[in-house]
Amino acid sequence: MDAKQTLILVIEDDEHIGQILIYMLERQGYRTLLAADGLAARKAIEEASELPSLVLLDVMLPYIDGFEVVRLIRACPEWKDVPVLMLTAKHTEQDIVRALDAGANDYVVKPFQPNELLARVRRYLREQQ
Repeated sequence: MDAKQTLILVIEDDEHIGQILIYMLERQGYRTLLAADGLAARKAIEEASELPSLVLLDVMLPYIDGFEVVRLIRACPEWKDVPVLMLTAKHTEQDIVRALDAGANDYVVKPFQPNELLARVRRYLREQQ
């Protein structure tokens, strides 16, 4: 998959972390779209003119939390195969199991290691080819 054609939806309410993620991904040549809360995420899902190749999703979001956003994504037939990588400070086994059961493909705990996160992104994008 050509990075220039790859769109990644980043759903993150922490402005600083969101900007770091956008910077990291765009430096790798990916296109990005940022949703800053659960309502913006729902709107991005419902009104998408282009499906992202991957979603990076925070759990603790205003209005609609990340667990519910995963359910919204998985409820849309056209989105069912889009990998969802949860990225969150919540790190209990219960949170991880809840995210995976809701439909997330993977779970990365903050603070994350940038190179590890990028490796996971590349892995999911390769699996889509």
